[in-house]
Amino acid sequence: QVQLVESGGRLVQAGGSLKLSCAASISIFICGRMGWYRQAPGQQRELVAAVVLGGTTSYADSVKGRFTISRDNAKNTVYLQMNSLKPEDTAVYYCNCARGGTNYWGQGTQVTVSS
Repeated sequence: QVQLVESGGRLVQAGGSLKLSCAASISIFICGRMGWYRQAPGQQRELVAAVVLGGTTSYADSVKGRFTISRDNAKNTVYLQMNSLKPEDTAVYYCNCARGGTNYWGQGTQVTVSS
């Protein structure tokens, strides 16, 4: 069982920055891919950014150039640095560990961007 705990979400003004953290209960090496998803009210959950074991990253078009995903294997933690935030980035952000055919999720952290 993998437990994921997100933190760092809060209210921020448009144009500001936030750094989200996702701490895993076990080594993140077991996750073939780790990612950040978000879900806005009335919307489907969407993939924001992901990093695979080899270190390759991918991003949703809407956040390219503004968000950066990174991982600290020694701390079993994945980060999401978010810059130039926009009101449309407002959502609950979830951390995900994809291990084989199983997905593990954190409880989410709220990010609210005011205009």
